Amino acid sequence: MKLLDKKHKIWLLDENNFDFPTLDMMNDDLVAIGGDFHPQRVINAYENGLFPWFIDDYGYINWYSPNKRMVLYPNDMKVSKSLKKSILNKGFVVKSNENFEKVINYCAKVKRKHEDTSWIDDNFIKTYTNLHKLGIAFSIETYLDNELVGGLYGLLINDIFCGESMFSLVSDASKVAFYHLCQQAQQNGIKMIDCQVYNPHLKSLGAYEISRKEYFKILKS
Repeated sequence: MKLLDKKHKIWLLDENNFDFPTLDMMNDDLVAIGGDFHPQRVINAYENGLFPWFIDDYGYINWYSPNKRMVLYPNDMKVSKSLKKSILNKGFVVKSNENFEKVINYCAKVKRKHEDTSWIDDNFIKTYTNLHKLGIAFSIETYLDNELVGGLYGLLINDIFCGESMFSLVSDASKVAFYHLCQQAQQNGIKMIDCQVYNPHLKSLGAYEISRKEYFKILKS
């Protein structure tokens, strides 16, 4: 691991070294590039406050640790009147980990507001599907009339659910999945949901930004 950009402290990762920069080494949101998707490297990244986000035009994985981290404490989720009606009256059925691969593929293909393209390519799909098989990545799925219509996936690291992406084919389907994530988090002692970066949709559900330093404090506690 060597410093590629001294001003911005961006690190080039060694293929044979799974270590990541520590908090005091970080400056910008983009912290490191390179490495591979070995499961241990990915787990180490999340355990140290980073996550992979995009493979750039040169084929390097870009690893981020945002200066401002968007998070949500499970019991702080805002449930609007319309969402409450959807939860109770629309006939949604929510399940966990029955269709992980289908969820991540939908997350890659279904266009979301405020996003022109998806970073979830075949490399990400293969990586997170493998992590699911290892019992580290999980999905929550929303069904309507026995059809998968919404869901989300992420990793459970140090009692923090690190949310990766969500999708919705019908109104409120992903919000219902997120609501059940918060319910399951409260029941199972998950202390925080990491939403990674600012998103107005997540803000409407109660998520807010904290500093990178504060996030690391919670992650390591």
